[in-house]
Amino acid sequence: MRRCAPRPTPDLLFLTRVLTATVLLAVFLAGLLLLERAAFAVLVALVIALGAFEWGRLAGLARGVLAAYAAVCPFLFGLLLGSAMVEAVLWAATLFWIIAVPCWLAAGVNAKRRAWLPAAGIGALVPAGLAMAALPPHQLLMVLGLIWISDTGAYLAGRACGRRKLAPSISPGKTWEGVAGGAVGCIIYAIIWALFDAELRSRVQGAVWVLFLAAALLLCALGIVGDLFESALKRQAGAKDSGKLLPGHGGVLDRIDSATAALPVALLLVQAIGAT
Repeated sequence: MRRCAPRPTPDLLFLTRVLTATVLLAVFLAGLLLLERAAFAVLVALVIALGAFEWGRLAGLARGVLAAYAAVCPFLFGLLLGSAMVEAVLWAATLFWIIAVPCWLAAGVNAKRRAWLPAAGIGALVPAGLAMAALPPHQLLMVLGLIWISDTGAYLAGRACGRRKLAPSISPGKTWEGVAGGAVGCIIYAIIWALFDAELRSRVQGAVWVLFLAAALLLCALGIVGDLFESALKRQAGAKDSGKLLPGHGGVLDRIDSATAALPVALLLVQAIGAT
């Protein structure tokens, strides 16, 4: 009789997730703070290639086409990097995440619309990569910190008191209580950010606080949209994770799904307040 391998215990899974996250954070910080901007852009291109490979596989691309797709996405990133078209690409990505993706999610990400998924992957990965390469290191860290705080707050609040499902047909574990927890975390983080960042503090004064906190909530909402879109992509493919590259986490897309939606808009917002 064939014996099934024992399943990892919750404690072991949690430890694996923590260790993987620690290594990823260390590599990211080293690349961001120690590498020249051109070298960091190469690192971003590698992340785009890995994410594109996973996206293409979930979209059902054939093996030969999949390799080409994983090469085209970082190629487009390199082609657009530093060009005059970057702002237009960022605005297109903003409309994609604020209008197109919510409508797509409402209609359902299924086999009937699979033909559009490769184009959606380019629209998700390339603009996010451009934003990562363009944002100054400390601002990129602050924006990513806001996204991570939002994800953590949503997870903790959802586990503690989650009752009302946010999108049960897409991601049964997400709740409206989790959304509220993520939003509260974002507001607290944004206030701390503005108070301790001297450059930002000089610009966020008086009524501007309302706009600043609204922008933080927008990024929080976009992170949720990005997470849901990737969940829908996995669900139509019948996959639990986007890949197996990251022990305890799944694939690259599982780690960057929220950031892909929030980063292009974050760069436009940072430019709007003149902080770049």
